[in-house]
Amino acid sequence: MSKDHIFFSIIVPVHNEEAGIARTCEAIMERFQQESIADYEILLVNDNSSDRTEEAMLQLCAKHGLIRYVNNVPPRGYGLAVRKGLEEFRGETVAIVMADLSESPEDIVRYYRELKKGAECVFGSRFMKGGGVYDYPKHKYVLNRIANWFIKTLFRLEHNDITNGFKAYRREVIAGIQPLLAHHFNLTVEMPLKAIVRGYRYVKVPISWTNRKTGISKLKIKEMGSRYLFIVLYVWLERSFSKGDYKRKV
Repeated sequence: MSKDHIFFSIIVPVHNEEAGIARTCEAIMERFQQESIADYEILLVNDNSSDRTEEAMLQLCAKHGLIRYVNNVPPRGYGLAVRKGLEEFRGETVAIVMADLSESPEDIVRYYRELKKGAECVFGSRFMKGGGVYDYPKHKYVLNRIANWFIKTLFRLEHNDITNGFKAYRREVIAGIQPLLAHHFNLTVEMPLKAIVRGYRYVKVPISWTNRKTGISKLKIKEMGSRYLFIVLYVWLERSFSKGDYKRKV
């Protein structure tokens, strides 16, 4: 195997994160170095930032050979930025990670280990034994639990944190869940639900989540409700009425 072989890609959508993106990348790299893991890349996707984020990313790429970045063309949107990253990643596997270091680098390594053991998808939960949330806004917590209860009931799932975007997939799963439609944060439910409905297996692991220390959250709950519902019902309709046309053939 080539020394340049990439097993694990970490996609980080980035919008106006000049103050924190270096901290996020270097914390991840430090943890991977501690674990003696080198077959990975960090792919930053600049989502039409209007501050000095692109300059910060250029500096990171010049300093660290494991980091590269691409620009997402307008219009801006979390889902569109992630989809751009999914077109560009080089690894056998991929994880979606937020730019604000809300996910623990230790948990990113845990995903890597599960994929190395052969998992097709790795879904973390902040709400299972061993998981946790820190400084989580109360109103977001209530809405999160209601949304996840609804999805869990509708799809008869065993997983209780489907809306969390921090998940990982093998390359063949990404190919198998196309086409992706979501432009915004509703991509966080489209990807795992399609993977489940189309017959891919997932493992659950406990993870932690910590509220951002710098910058401003990009999730606007008032703008997202109908978009989440659209994607959830779209995938439910596929499961209920497509008669398995899109399910992988084993």
